[in-house]
Parts: sequence; structure tokens; C-alpha cells
Amino acid sequence: MFVGFQHKEVLVSASGAIVVDGDDFPVAVGNGTIFAGNPQVDLKTAIETAGDFTQIAAQIEIAGSVFGIKPPGVPMPKNIKLVNDGYKCPKPTLRGKSYMRVCCKKDPKAKEEKKRLKFLPRRYGDLSLTYDVLQAYGNNYQAQVTMDNIHPLGRLDHWNLTWEWMNGEFISTMRGAYTHRRDFSECIYGTAGKYYKDFDFSTIINCEKRPVISDLPPDRKNDSQVGKLPYCCRNGTLLPSIMDESKARSIFQLQVYKMPPFLNRTALVPPEKWKIDGVVNPQYKCGPPIRVDPTEFPDPSGLDSKTYAVASWQVTCNITRPKEKLSRCCVSFSAYYNRSAIPCNTCACGCDNNKGCSQNAKAMLLPPESLLVPSDNRTEKALAWAALNKFKVPNPRPCPDNCPVSINWHIDSDFKTGWTASVTLFNWDDSPFEDWFAAIKLDKAYKGLEGVYSLNGTKFDNLNNTILLQGLPGLNFLMGEVNGTRPGDPRVPGKQQTKISFIKKRTPGINIPRGDGFPTRILFNGEECALPTQIPRSSAQQKSHFKFLIVIIMAIVTFILMSDHLH
Repeated sequence: MFVGFQHKEVLVSASGAIVVDGDDFPVAVGNGTIFAGNPQVDLKTAIETAGDFTQIAAQIEIAGSVFGIKPPGVPMPKNIKLVNDGYKCPKPTLRGKSYMRVCCKKDPKAKEEKKRLKFLPRRYGDLSLTYDVLQAYGNNYQAQVTMDNIHPLGRLDHWNLTWEWMNGEFISTMRGAYTHRRDFSECIYGTAGKYYKDFDFSTIINCEKRPVISDLPPDRKNDSQVGKLPYCCRNGTLLPSIMDESKARSIFQLQVYKMPPFLNRTALVPPEKWKIDGVVNPQYKCGPPIRVDPTEFPDPSGLDSKTYAVASWQVTCNITRPKEKLSRCCVSFSAYYNRSAIPCNTCACGCDNNKGCSQNAKAMLLPPESLLVPSDNRTEKALAWAALNKFKVPNPRPCPDNCPVSINWHIDSDFKTGWTASVTLFNWDDSPFEDWFAAIKLDKAYKGLEGVYSLNGTKFDNLNNTILLQGLPGLNFLMGEVNGTRPGDPRVPGKQQTKISFIKKRTPGINIPRGDGFPTRILFNGEECALPTQIPRSSAQQKSHFKFLIVIIMAIVTFILMSDHLH
């Protein structure tokens, strides 16, 4: 059901329903939002239920804040309507100042699909999570969670999955994954302990309302108690299918105990508010669980038959672009025709408020060799470079970028028939990145790609002019940062570099000094990197502008002198 809020409302709770976009409360809904029933997802007819009002009706109690409405004003929505397929709702009727109603009917013109599904069809998203109930008993059930990476550049490393139990459930056993916290005191002193009085809680996995679940390491893959599941135990690595299709799926299983009044074996309610995150990976936003047709599995006996889940729900997650100053990687630009390198943006990956630096000042230009030094140690080099080139120094000075990964794109050369660039990846974190990849979008230069050296380079025409860079076999690690040679030396990042060559005849009119050779988008392991706000300008262009300015000044001075002489 769509509710057309219009007064900058912020919801803090909604009983009997969930917000479809999956955001936790409080959630801003000033432009309207869609509610879905929870735990009652269907409204049945009076005939099906013998007039049972609790099954043919649903009530949502909403609490929140509004802005711009003073008593005795009433913050009524602009519109309410049913958004299920096949229904048509007229304009709602307002009775008095605090009551709105609408009568929705089945649309006689709506075309019914040839195949009628009992539940909603599965949705497409960047990441699909499926919650399958494999076995159901009175007070517990066995479930399987399947994660499928669908986006060609989506990726997760060391994934952490969280959700929220809505009815006091707890996890008894788990296979293929583990929870970060194993504290059974919450069960003993909570509602579970009051109901399961003789239950041995010392062996359970987790009692938290919001458990944090992670993949097992590879050495547990063949463990008879927690492993021996397909697509498990890879340290939380979920790769895009274009890299390795066998690593584009993860699976784990869990035994869930329920609480009253959900003790019937058919009373199955999935967890809500799903969230998933990785280390330096895309940021996903997940919707609510949607009931879908039971998942089909091959018969475990090997016979040519199918088995089905007792019940299935799908959670669809989509990649969101990181907000400003909330990236986890950044890009610097440099070129042979300009002495200065343009560093990553100030606070590209966030800032600590207590550092005494400016979070909004423009990053200072640097000598190219200083890109090899951690951003916290570049102050002296930046000040010396500013003094040498008479650059203005902000006061207070800009904060560092604070990014665990940075990428430098350098224009090496530009000649009549082609040009070359260098790409250097820096890992400023302690942990290495295995099977890393970088996706580089080149709007104007893509068609001219000739070759990538010392790394694997692949063109993808169907990914908006994107080049995919990967480490060579056996060299697919981007090592972590290590200490310098001598005590007191700056730490040394892990790095990999490659040269890329381009041919100009495939891209007529390309102008490298003007900036056509710089990428317009870069992703590292699926995470979008923050690009600089400017590109290096050609020194020749700068000199020509300067000479032109001198000519104008001389002409003005000459004109003034001649005018004085004539007078």
C-alpha cells in the first residue's frame, strides 16, 4: 500500500507492516512510501475464512514526526492506494480533517499472466538472497540461505550478513557460516528461557535479535560438523561471474527455534531488515523478504527428479553509489605534461573531527613521488612543493583522504599515432586483497585500447566502455602495507602497476592534454572510488594563456601611453 506523505514525515515505528525499501527506523518518508504486511502478508476473502475479520483485514499503527504542521492542523497524506498488480484505486475521499478512505477494485482491463503463480515472481537485483525453509517441525525449522551475485562488477570480501528476528527466534545450530557472538545468556534470561525451561542453551549458536553472520574459512570446508556444504567456506568471498562463476554463490544452513504463538509447523516467518557488507566492496541496500514460489532443488539421491523447499522468500539487494566522503577507495591523477599530481580528494573516505585539519579545503597539489607516501606523511612535501611553485596554502590545511586503497592514473606519453598511461594500485591497509580487480570506464578513449602489460586487461563493450584489470595468475594478491626499511621511515603500501597503450586512429579527435585520456569512473572490487574534482592541465596551455595575458596588458599600457602623449 502506498501512502503519499507530504510533510517531511519521519517514521519511528509501524506495527503490522514494514517499509518496502528496507530502511531501519527512523526513516524519512516525506515523498511517500510503500508498506507491505508483516507478519500478515495476505488478505483473504470472507468466504475463505468464514468471515474471520482478523484474516480479511489489516491495521497499521504508525508513529512518527512531521514538520510544518501546527496544532490544530492534521498531517494527512496526499494520497493512499493499493499498488498490487491488477487493482485500480480512484482518488481518495477526505472526510473531515482526519479521515481518508479509498475503495480499490480489481481492474477489468488488467491482463492476467498465462502462468498464475501462487506467490510473487522472483525479482532481479544486483545481489539475490534466498531464505529457504528445508524442513519444518512444530517449534523449529531448518533453513538455507543462498546468496547469488548477479551484478557483473559486484563483489563481496569477508561478507557480514545481519538481519532482525521479529518474534524472538534464536539459532540452535549452523553449517557453512558462524556468528560473531556466541552468548547464550540472552536466551537464558530472556523469553526463550522462560518457554524452553529444560533446554540446554550452552550448545546453541546465537541468541541475538540482530546476529552478525560470516562465512567460514577454507580449512572448515570438509568439517563434518560445520562444513561439507557446496559454495561455502571461502572466507566470505563472493566474486562476479565474469571472474569465476563457481565463486558467485555462497550458501549456509541454520536450525531456528521459534517462540509462541508461532509453534505450528506452517507458522513460518523469515527475519527482516537484511543488511550485507564487505571490506572494500559495493554498498548494498536490501529490500524486505518477498514470499516466492518454493525453490526447486535436484534430488539428493541422484534420481532425475526435483525436490522443493517448504517455503521460500527472496531478498533483493542493489548497489548504491557511496555518498560524498564515504567512499572506501580514491583516485589520483597525474600527467607527463604537468609537474604536479592531483591527489585524492580531502576526506574522500571520511575524516576524524578531532584532527584539527580542514575537511572542506581543497587537497593540495603534490610532487608525483609523494603519492608513494601515506597521506598522513605528505604534509612536509606538500608545503615544500607549494613554496617552490608559489601555490596558496589553506589555513587550516586540508585533511588526508584516509582511504585504505588508492589508484593513480598517469598519462605517460602522447604522440601522433597513440598514447600511453600507467595505472598504479596502492593498498594502505594491513590486509592483502586476493583476486582483486579494478574496473575503469573510459568514455572517449575506450575504443583505442591496444594492450595492457603486466596485468590482465579485458574489454567489456556491454559494461559502458569498461576495462577490467586483474592480477596475472599467481600474482593476484595486492599485498598489505608494511613497515619501512628503517625505524621511523613511512610505511610502504602494497602496490601493483601496469602500462596501457592506446591507438588514436580508432578514436579520431581525441585530445589527451585536454583531458580525454582520463577515466570517468573507477571501481575497485566493485566499490566506486572517489575521483578528483579536476584533471592535470598542460603546462603549454598554461604558458600560452600567460603569454596571451601579457600581450593584452602590454596593449593596454601602450594605449594609455599613446593617449597621454596625444593629450
